[in-house]
Amino acid sequence: MSVLLGGAVLVSCATDSGGEEGGASVSSRPSTPDKSSFTGTPPSALASSAASAINSARASASAAASSASAAASSFGASVDADTARAAAAAAAELKKVRGRGNALSEVAMSGLPKSETGGLLAVLVAITNKSGGQASYAVRVDFRNADGEVVETRYAGAQDLAPGKKAQPVVISREPAEPRLTPYLAKAQRY
Repeated sequence: MSVLLGGAVLVSCATDSGGEEGGASVSSRPSTPDKSSFTGTPPSALASSAASAINSARASASAAASSASAAASSFGASVDADTARAAAAAAAELKKVRGRGNALSEVAMSGLPKSETGGLLAVLVAITNKSGGQASYAVRVDFRNADGEVVETRYAGAQDLAPGKKAQPVVISREPAEPRLTPYLAKAQRY
């Protein structure tokens, strides 16, 4: 048995002193396998890595879209819950008002960054009681398209505002981002 083992070692190491190889030889570099003996496509580490990166990017994009949608819903829900009663009271009060109302000079509007509103068009309505006594306010904001047509109307209000005090309700458009709308202070009434 030891003879066979020794013979195997001799065969794998046998070379002529003249540089010619005899019998079986061993190369220090591996050779490429003959592709004709394979069926199908061998897995590629690069292709697998690329597919993984693409799937990861898709998952991240999907998560970001879900997060933005959730942020918009959350923002809208919190503002709606806080202002629904005031908006209903303002709408009812403004039905009684002829013209644009008596408090236009006590109301200002400014847009909120869409990055803070989940992509929604939102307006901060600043109501300042400039009268000498406690007062409530009703405000109507119209959202107009590029042609000046009213596409949507929203209401805001402040109840029992002390003299010199300020309320800042938020009015949110529920219309799609496009076409772009412009908020317009349509009516403001102190009562």
